[in-house]
Amino acid sequence: MIGVTGTQRVGGEPMADAPAALIRANSVLPARREPVRLQTADGLCLVGELALPADVDPVATIVMVHPLPTHGGMMDSHLLRKASWRLPALADIAVLRFNTRGTTSASGTSEGEFDGGQAEGLDLAAAVDFVAERALPVPWLVGWSFGTDVILKHPNVGPVVGAILISPPLRFSLESDLEAWAETGRPLVALIPELDDYLRPAEAAQRFTAIPAAQLLTGSGAKHLWVGEPSVQFVLNEIVRAVNPRYFEQHPVGLPDEWDGPMERWTDL
Repeated sequence: MIGVTGTQRVGGEPMADAPAALIRANSVLPARREPVRLQTADGLCLVGELALPADVDPVATIVMVHPLPTHGGMMDSHLLRKASWRLPALADIAVLRFNTRGTTSASGTSEGEFDGGQAEGLDLAAAVDFVAERALPVPWLVGWSFGTDVILKHPNVGPVVGAILISPPLRFSLESDLEAWAETGRPLVALIPELDDYLRPAEAAQRFTAIPAAQLLTGSGAKHLWVGEPSVQFVLNEIVRAVNPRYFEQHPVGLPDEWDGPMERWTDL
């Protein structure tokens, strides 16, 4: 956990009381961080982490579902880590990320086996249940790649406000899944990389006609993995715009690229 003093270590070098510094790929801003264990309805234990604002209550919550674990996706995939490292401090958002069944990261391995997005619905439900038990506010789902399929295939997981899909490949999702999401009436925002490897903007516009209210946003010059700070900034800004719109009323230019408080640099990147 990084406290407000910035003196606790999380694998990097502390920079307490430093002047404003650029936020880079390995920047870790202050938050209350704790390892968590999620229990699924079929008896599995999943590893995860909850990151809360350091000294205020969160105004919203995001539950993040990672990319395909058979191709390296996990709770430490870079967009998920950067959301948990930045958004509690910058936008007062709570971030829950976890390993779906059978997935391994530095935090450990979740029990169970990969199931192609089917039984992973129980993992998502366990995460949403955890958020409800903690009484965390305004829960949104945020999926990346495979994580978007998990969300679309399981639209009725609990009291969530809406969903943000990052690089949705629609690999495991059927049109009936999209239609079922549309029936919930929940808002849905899809971030489509301009140069995606699987689903580019023109095709996405056709595939998402099953959800007429879906908002599709194109990441200019971005690819499926959203590598590079401009791409990361685009994703994080759109997450904040959806889940904490009041932030943009006060900060119309979006998230800052500097931080003038305690900050650490993670050293495994």
